[in-house]
Amino acid sequence: MLNRLSRECYSDPEQLYHLLHRRGMNLVTITDHDSVEGAARLLQYPDVFLSEEVTCRMPAGTTIHVGVYDITERQHAQIQRRRDDLVALLIYLTERRIFFSINHVFSSLTGPRSREDFAWFENYFPAVETLNGQLLAGLNSRADHLARLWRKPAVGGSDAHTPASAASAYTQVPGARSKEEFFAGLRAGRSRVGGRSGSYATLTREVLLLASRAVRERTWKAILVPLMFAIPAVTLVNYGREVAFGHLWASRAVKEYKERQRPFRIAAPSIMGEEA
Repeated sequence: MLNRLSRECYSDPEQLYHLLHRRGMNLVTITDHDSVEGAARLLQYPDVFLSEEVTCRMPAGTTIHVGVYDITERQHAQIQRRRDDLVALLIYLTERRIFFSINHVFSSLTGPRSREDFAWFENYFPAVETLNGQLLAGLNSRADHLARLWRKPAVGGSDAHTPASAASAYTQVPGARSKEEFFAGLRAGRSRVGGRSGSYATLTREVLLLASRAVRERTWKAILVPLMFAIPAVTLVNYGREVAFGHLWASRAVKEYKERQRPFRIAAPSIMGEEA
């Protein structure tokens, strides 16, 4: 409902760029949903690269968010053409050596999951987002555990929709001195995540800030101000659902992984009265 009344973000890219530098970022990117418009406005800076968060349809019919990093505007257009065909998207990203990750794997944000989804994640996704600045620490911890089991590189991101949370979570590659070295380190599994997880207070603040900005943008929306008092209750219910969702799918994913690692054994028939 909020998406019909408010934009997902009102941040000015130029102001955000300088804010991220003040908060210690050496490389900067913006991962808007299915858009590179924000980051494209910053390409005059040598430490900026284009990225996006792709809304992708899985073969099982479920929806996921895929972080796609260091692309061109032409590649963005090709990615958007393929986002409802996972196989075509994976082939395109792999052939062009584009780095990508499965984001907030244990969040109910994008709707249901299926067991089949996790097989795709394990076998075909090169990285897992293990620190999301809007998710609870427990959900991030479960994602980190899964990434370690799968031996996948970890990435982190603030998932900020307002400047208040920008750079609250991030990805590091120790020793990297350029964008090229940064991505080489990611592919080699030398990445580390830093920053902090989200909380009920963080998410509630983000939604309230977006709602208040929407009201300032269109004065007629002031009639909806009383609804803002319901936002803390809505975000509380949301986090309850997130915890239940994360517990369910993390338990299933880890259990199925461990079952696949068990050695295959079968009792051999006896030969001449002796056990073979």
